[in-house]
Amino acid sequence: MNENALAKLPKGWVWTRLGEICLDPQYGWTTSAITEGALHLLRTTDITSGNIDWNTVPFCKEEPSEKAKYFLKHGDIVISRAGSVGYSCLIRNPKQAIFASYLIRFRPLVDETYLAFFLKSPLYWDSISEKSLGIAIPNVNASKLKQIQVPLPPLPEQHRIVAKIEELFTKLDAGVEALKKAKKQIKRYQQSVLKYAFEGKLTEEWRKANRDKLEPASVLLEQIKEERKKKLGKKYKELPSVDLSARQAGTSELSELPEGWVWVRLGEILTMEYGNGLAKDKRDSKGKVPVYGSNGIVGYHNTPLTHRPCLVVGRKGAIGEIHLSEVPCWPIDTTYYVYPPIGINIKYLYYLFSTLRLSYLDKSTAIPGLNRNDVYKKIIPLSPLPEQHRIVEEIERRLSIADATEKTIDQCLKQAERLRQSILKTAFEGKLVPQDPNDEPAEKLRERIKAQKEKKSVNNKSSLTVKSKGAKKK
Repeated sequence: MNENALAKLPKGWVWTRLGEICLDPQYGWTTSAITEGALHLLRTTDITSGNIDWNTVPFCKEEPSEKAKYFLKHGDIVISRAGSVGYSCLIRNPKQAIFASYLIRFRPLVDETYLAFFLKSPLYWDSISEKSLGIAIPNVNASKLKQIQVPLPPLPEQHRIVAKIEELFTKLDAGVEALKKAKKQIKRYQQSVLKYAFEGKLTEEWRKANRDKLEPASVLLEQIKEERKKKLGKKYKELPSVDLSARQAGTSELSELPEGWVWVRLGEILTMEYGNGLAKDKRDSKGKVPVYGSNGIVGYHNTPLTHRPCLVVGRKGAIGEIHLSEVPCWPIDTTYYVYPPIGINIKYLYYLFSTLRLSYLDKSTAIPGLNRNDVYKKIIPLSPLPEQHRIVEEIERRLSIADATEKTIDQCLKQAERLRQSILKTAFEGKLVPQDPNDEPAEKLRERIKAQKEKKSVNNKSSLTVKSKGAKKK
């Protein structure tokens, strides 16, 4: 950051550089990670969440001959120089561990928690940008990090700022946790809606009111079979009917269905076909017709195929992923596409497929994939066609409310993160807590740090304790 562009600080504060208020930074140890060992190896991926779970931190394959040189200590700050560039973490009560080569360690000579909060603030992220420091993402080095400008208040005010931030963040974290809990409850609710839908519970009252108007699903099933026989001819294969003897004996997972429903195999009511194999060089990024793959829409094309709406089922890659194509499309060859026969509401089939967990049918060991014959064997509940329409209405009514609630929660979570950043911004502008004219100016603190750094070994933090009038006892 250009020094001429630095903001004006409150009285008693001073601009300094990261390298001036820390011991000389140190790069970590280069080795591979293993699952078992005696010495933990802290990596970039272990700090990106903001909290270290030592139970998941791996171990060193090769330990350094000078372990003490790399040992992590309470109060250290590590910053990632590659991968998640600029992410930092304050070390608290570490296990026996050293840090990997993609991390840079700083040992603060000011309140380490104050500095740790600064390294998560908007001011820091603006400072670390390529525009400010000329840092060529995706990596950064210790020399560049040392040049980052840090607003330094008197030491007692550092403690007050830390206490206030922690107070506000504690309340904010409680709210965020409640929102995340609510979001999980919505996910469970959505699963329950689908479960109840295909147990007939969502349409129980409707079914009673329309009992005399409904034709049993067994009749519908026979109509579907006749339709498929005519269409497939010699290719038509009769699947073994669903054996209900085990259910009658109480040893089956199949539950009792509502009146008029029937258990069927998927292969009895539909055919899964391979996609048309639209080559990558035939796709037009500016087209209007979606091209589906195992992961959903993977491109666009300008030449639609005329067909009825269908389901697109991931055969490879995202195995078992289900997408509803309600417009003409051209699936690529890593997918199946499924046309519903007459007598099946396509959305009924879509929501039903969403409950089947087809990915568990993958039995391959070399090239993962979904075998359609395994899908055909799946047993599903089939309801009368009018009830299928009603089930879809009930599902979508409930899921639309859940989706709207989830969007509101997501907005609140984003607002919470913006508030967190606002708190940090205010703190490092000197506006979060009041100044105390009796505090020793930060300039004196910086001078004392500089003098002691010149006298003491840069590797011995314990001999560089900086004391100040009014400093908080640790």
